[in-house]
Amino acid sequence: MIASSCLFCDRARQRILCENALAYATPDSYPVNKGHTLIIPRRHVASFFDTTPQERLALFALLDEAKGLLDAAHGPDGYNIGVNGGLAAGQSIMHLHVHLIPRYTGDREDPKGGVRWIFPERAAYWERE
Repeated sequence: MIASSCLFCDRARQRILCENALAYATPDSYPVNKGHTLIIPRRHVASFFDTTPQERLALFALLDEAKGLLDAAHGPDGYNIGVNGGLAAGQSIMHLHVHLIPRYTGDREDPKGGVRWIFPERAAYWERE
């Protein structure tokens, strides 16, 4: 199914970095860091949990391929990989997209806790022990 109003279904509007039969990778239009990339299934599906096993393999293959391209282009020191699943989790486009976010030493004063910082008051779990 192609949703006519879906930004990600309109691949003509995307700059494709790499692709396979079931998914493609494109730079994020609003990157949080240099090289921020989205891995997107070709089929219009909102949730990671609604993908087929083949689509998941295709998405993971492109994560590896995109990482190689980003390593060569930007030389990041690490990565965050994330999926916002549903409105409560912050998903703003209801077409699954996996964020591949390069991280660089010094881009955050103390990166410990990584993705846990979506809830800053709960992120520093090591301080509560």
